[in-house]
Formats: sequence, C-alpha cells, structure tokens
Amino acid sequence: MLDLETYVPRLKVLYKESIRPALREEFSYTNDMQIPRLDKIVLNIGCGAEAVRDTKKAKSAQQDLTSIAGQKAVVTKAKKSIAAFRVREDMPLGTKVTLRGARMYEFLDRLITVAMPRIRDFRGVSSKSFDGGGNYAMGLKEHIVFPEVDFDKVDEVWGMDIIICTNASTDAEAKRLMKHFNMPFNN
Repeated sequence: MLDLETYVPRLKVLYKESIRPALREEFSYTNDMQIPRLDKIVLNIGCGAEAVRDTKKAKSAQQDLTSIAGQKAVVTKAKKSIAAFRVREDMPLGTKVTLRGARMYEFLDRLITVAMPRIRDFRGVSSKSFDGGGNYAMGLKEHIVFPEVDFDKVDEVWGMDIIICTNASTDAEAKRLMKHFNMPFNN
C-alpha cells in the first residue's frame, strides 16, 4: 500500500514542473493562482433498473468502484418514491466517490495510460463534453477496462460517469490543461 502522505504522483510532478509554466506562457497569466488546475474527479455508477430488482447490485457496484478509485465509495439512495419505476424512498440505486489530491492524480494517470487504451474501438474522447465552466464529463460503457477489477469475479458490467472538475474559468483553458495531461481528444 502506498503512503499517500509522502508519495507524489507522476502527473502532479508533471503539472508543477512543465504544465503550469506552459499554461502561464500560453495564456499570459500574471498571477500563479490564475493558472488552471485540477480540483476533483467524481466517479459515479448508476445501477438503475438492476438495483430495483436486486438491492445487492448496488453493493456489488460499490465494491467495484472502491477498488477502481482506491477509496471507499458511498451508496446513493433514492430521494423519493416513484411508483412507475418501482422505486421506494432510500432504496440504493448507485454509488459514487470523489477523489482529490494524490488519489485524483493517480486515478487520472491510470485512466489515460491504462484504461482508455483497453477500450474496444477507442478513437479518443469527445472534446465537446465541457460544461462551459471548465469541467469535463465523460462516460465509459464498461467499468472492466480498469485493471483493478477482476474480470472473473464481476457479476455485472456497469457503465460509469467520470467528471473532471477544474478551476479554469473557460472551456478553452480547461481543454488545454487536459491536453497537457495527454487526454486523447478525437477532435
């Protein structure tokens, strides 16, 4: 197990040594606090109809997401009952985890260098998935592209959402930041 207090992730070193100076030069910032940086990464697995039929599915998704993220994921529950979908209040429907600091950089590194090349027919991620405030959202159809998930023990293949939050004020700044981290944009 890594000691996250003394360990410095590879991407964090890359950010400090080469990405920050490059962004400062490119956008001519006058203050270091203006330079865009990663804030957090939120991972989410929504179980949907599977969890309605079997409440153990959300626990299974939680275990898989915990192994992918490296920190304990929390189960998300329904806020209110919806009879048409057979959903009751407080029924487990999915799981999520928020990564910051060293775990965030470590996850981004594994996502870009290990998981994305393992995606079938992968041609890059869309560069149009920015929200206007510098945050990037993407989805994966299969969570089994991460090497932490033991394929033989998986009972259900889940799709997952990945939201990368930055403190960039515009999408252009956030896109340049992600490009410097070698995010494989397709256009």
